[in-house]
Amino acid sequence: MTAADPDPAMPPPVHLLHLTDLHLPPPGETVHGADTASRLDAVLDDILARHGPGGEMPRPEFAVVTGDLTRDGEPAAYRRLRAALARLPCPAHLLMGNHDKRAAFRATFPEARMDADGFVQQAVHAAAGLCLMLDTLEEGRPEGRLCARRLAWLAARLAESGGAPVLLFMHHPPMPVGMAAMDQAGLMDAAALWAVLAPHRGRIRHLFHGHLHRPIAGAWHGIPVFSLRGSAFDVALDLAPPPRQVSVEASKTPCYAVIRVTEDSIVAHTRALLPTPC
Repeated sequence: MTAADPDPAMPPPVHLLHLTDLHLPPPGETVHGADTASRLDAVLDDILARHGPGGEMPRPEFAVVTGDLTRDGEPAAYRRLRAALARLPCPAHLLMGNHDKRAAFRATFPEARMDADGFVQQAVHAAAGLCLMLDTLEEGRPEGRLCARRLAWLAARLAESGGAPVLLFMHHPPMPVGMAAMDQAGLMDAAALWAVLAPHRGRIRHLFHGHLHRPIAGAWHGIPVFSLRGSAFDVALDLAPPPRQVSVEASKTPCYAVIRVTEDSIVAHTRALLPTPC
């Protein structure tokens, strides 16, 4: 066996899809002048061609969409989203972002799992590990929150899970990234979140988020962190100290990520597509 050969004693890799920040509007409308629906269609076309029947890539265990599913929580946008995501070759787990509304989401996705307090968060026991999907939406506000009830839910799921490896998914990043305008709209309860996670740090393998519309890789309290631009549009990189208005870049290259999980590694591959017409 060479270094490139798979170890027959190791389970095969598990693959997940990470999509984020779709910002899908009602039919016939745009977001910041962009046709975000056509960009999502391009992502779904590529996923289906590569990961669907006859595709050369492995079938994913599931897809996760880390929030901002719609432009502003419009019922018609959620109905449009449901029809679009039906094309995925795997189940999809949808998270809340600051542009979402729980009641409208639930009206279109009644099967989506919620906790006992009505937050759209769940624990998925998967081949990739225990996947904890958090609801950081504070309705009507751009910043994210994890109230005491949501944190209690997270603490309970961690406590009952034994030594299982954990993957975390959420919309708002828990750490500042140096972009003042975006950091003002990050997760406001990061210290409280860390207090819940710290006793389990040794088995938290990765944290995936959205919100920033930027390719992000790094670590928070030693936990590897990853995000990507998403399918809708870019946010301009601005590290100047004074807070400024968020600047949207006219990128026409939507993207998604393929997450490869093994017992001893996690690799996030970003798949950037060719520019869309508008």
